[in-house]
Amino acid sequence: MFTAPWVCRSCSRLATRSLLAGQTLRRRASTGPASLPPALLQRAHKLAAEHAQLSASLATDFDTKTAKRAGELGSVAAALKDYETAKASLAELNSLLSSTDAELRDLARDDVAPTTAQLDSAARRLSIALTPKHPFADMPCLIEFRPGPGGLESRFFTDSLFKMYQAYCTRKGYRFKVVKYETSDQAGSASGYASESPLQEAVLEIEDEGAYEIFRAEAGIHRVQRVPSTEKSGRTHTSAAALWVLPSLAENTTSDQEADFSDPESDFYIDVSEVKSEVMRARGAGGQHVNKTESAIRLTHVPTGIAVSMQDHRSQHRNREAAWKVLRSRLAQRRREEREELARSLRSSVLAKNQVTRGDKIRTYNYQQDRCTDHRSGVDVHNLPDVLAGGEAFERIIESVREYLVQNDIEAAIADEQVAANEQAAAEAKGAKK
Repeated sequence: MFTAPWVCRSCSRLATRSLLAGQTLRRRASTGPASLPPALLQRAHKLAAEHAQLSASLATDFDTKTAKRAGELGSVAAALKDYETAKASLAELNSLLSSTDAELRDLARDDVAPTTAQLDSAARRLSIALTPKHPFADMPCLIEFRPGPGGLESRFFTDSLFKMYQAYCTRKGYRFKVVKYETSDQAGSASGYASESPLQEAVLEIEDEGAYEIFRAEAGIHRVQRVPSTEKSGRTHTSAAALWVLPSLAENTTSDQEADFSDPESDFYIDVSEVKSEVMRARGAGGQHVNKTESAIRLTHVPTGIAVSMQDHRSQHRNREAAWKVLRSRLAQRRREEREELARSLRSSVLAKNQVTRGDKIRTYNYQQDRCTDHRSGVDVHNLPDVLAGGEAFERIIESVREYLVQNDIEAAIADEQVAANEQAAAEAKGAKK
């Protein structure tokens, strides 16, 4: 099972994607109004034609599978229609600029700029619609929090990050629950900022569908620069926390989701015989339950060495369920990362740098400068208290990173289409010679 990561055919083309993406961006920048590559437009027309055919079929005979596919293609068809409308309008305005009627020329000149903006917007929407969705995009997610370098100070800061995401979910109305929250008992009398606890490990589950797409860019190393509350000389310390964002199956699974557990081709599949299960007594401070009953669970996936411990619930059954959920999510994410890593190894260094891995420093929180900087989007926000409160400043950072990732996905999609078109042209030329 999963002895070799599966790689789609398009991954074999990635060795030339970086060069083509750069050429595409330079060409688009030099042509004024948005001009999509012919290969991308050809694909858009093909998908729009398929959407029209499926819609006509549904009008006479409804089919669930057909309706789902038509829904997936609806955004492409709508975006293509808007793009072609805006492009035709701009062409008409440009023709009026050479009219002998001065009034018509003035009117056309006034409308060129807003129509060009409409065309640019439509081109971007079409590019996004043509970009393949992440396979886990529509799923709920788990966010794991662990302290990184920095000792006790990193544990305190990890707790601040945990509370920040909780506050953001509350403000946005996302449904969430704490799957795991474990503090260290080695802090003694030391305390952090704003009643921070020395967090050892935590898992936050956001239960809304599509949460993975919203939070997937938050995975990575979050660095903090501040003077610890226990520092007497006023020296600034640098520490860090690590976040993982994993896909999660919804609590009320559908038949398709349940099939993921038993389908060996699924990322969520686990062979039960490969998992070592151990029960133990819960650790912690006092209480009638802690240290007296064997309610804690540890699951270890032997082939990968991935281990999950859970002791948050009094019931061994509930701890086991929670541990299995986290273990499935970790394995699914790992399998996905293995495929992506193999694909990235085929890319040039330019595109490889755009992929966020767990070792990357993605964001810095500087207390003295009241600043939060995302190192991918380049956005600086000078309102750190609002960021840590999950407020509008934090949302601005999240949106900037999502925009950054979308742009990378668009560039990759354009490069893929160009490579495919070049391969097809080369094959046709070779056939013609024969």
